[in-house]
Amino acid sequence: MDLEATKRRLKVMVAIDAVCAIVAAAAAYGAFGRGVDWLVYVFVAALIAGLAAQIWFIAGVRSANKGV
Repeated sequence: MDLEATKRRLKVMVAIDAVCAIVAAAAAYGAFGRGVDWLVYVFVAALIAGLAAQIWFIAGVRSANKGV
C-alpha cells in the first residue's frame, strides 16, 4: 500500500467532506429555517457529494490493498 497516496487521498476526502458539511448546513438553514424550498435540493446534493467522497476514499484504499 502506498502510504503517501493514501494520505493524499484522505486529505482530499476530508476537504471535500468539510465543504459539503458547510454547504449542507447552510442549505438546511435556508430550506428549513427560512423556507427557501429549492435549497432542499442543494442540501441533498451536498449529502450525496460527501458520501461519494467517502466511497471514493474507501475504493482507493481497497484497490491499494489488492496489491499486497
